[in-house]
Amino acid sequence: MQLFRHLPSLPVLDATGAIDIVVVAFLIYQCLMVVRGTRAGAILLGIAVIVCLYVGAVWVGLEALHSVLSLIVPYIGLAVIVLFQSEIRRTLARLGRRRLLGLAGAFHAPEAANEILMAVEQLGAQKIGALIVLERDIGLRTFIESGVRLEAYLSRDLLLSIFQPGLPLHDGAAIVQKDRIASAACFLPLTINPALSRKLGTRHRAAIGITEETDCLSVVVSEETGRISVAAFGELTQGLTVPEVLERIHRHFGVDRPSLSQIDDSAADLTLAFKDDSPPQAGPGQKSAGRL
Repeated sequence: MQLFRHLPSLPVLDATGAIDIVVVAFLIYQCLMVVRGTRAGAILLGIAVIVCLYVGAVWVGLEALHSVLSLIVPYIGLAVIVLFQSEIRRTLARLGRRRLLGLAGAFHAPEAANEILMAVEQLGAQKIGALIVLERDIGLRTFIESGVRLEAYLSRDLLLSIFQPGLPLHDGAAIVQKDRIASAACFLPLTINPALSRKLGTRHRAAIGITEETDCLSVVVSEETGRISVAAFGELTQGLTVPEVLERIHRHFGVDRPSLSQIDDSAADLTLAFKDDSPPQAGPGQKSAGRL
């Protein structure tokens, strides 16, 4: 008991102190989640080792080690900004994309969504690769300027023309703003998440990468399998049907979630439109056209 008498008394934990601890713990947790599974985690661990060595040198009295580390420690703040610029940008973008009062984004055109779905369904049936990015709250001007500016009204026929193999706009992404195609053949950042499957190609990695930095939604069509995938908030869901893609678009942009009957009716309309516009099948004595 005599030993505990010399220890400093702990402060009383009140409501303000509890809130303070919870907020700090939440911030630390968010920082760890940002660097989890990335190369930044190893860099952060190295910086923590240097700081621990510096504190240990000061406490033990290792003058030589303290002198060397004292030349490095003052520049750690600048090194953190340079090394973690992508993670910092991603975190700030996540904070900025939080919707206030539940307000929905700028994408409110079900007709435009139907045009996208009709194009995606036909591209998937023909196994033509495509990447369509739908802008929400965070602007994509930097990526729009990397491609060919179109500013054209969104339609299924225009999307099919953009992604036809062999044409100049086939490679890259088409960025959609509201009911217009802002640009095509755009360059997007690739995700560096090591947890992703190595089977994912450049198109799918670009779809994930753009959603890691912004709050957009990416729709991808695989040119190998024709499967439709959707990426949002750094997560990719593969092998979706047209009704599931429509439901995810509505959910992502804050549109009132349609009922299952409405989704099925919309998918039926898309299938009818696709069949009406499909070219007639070649007869027994005719040669069928090859894939474009």
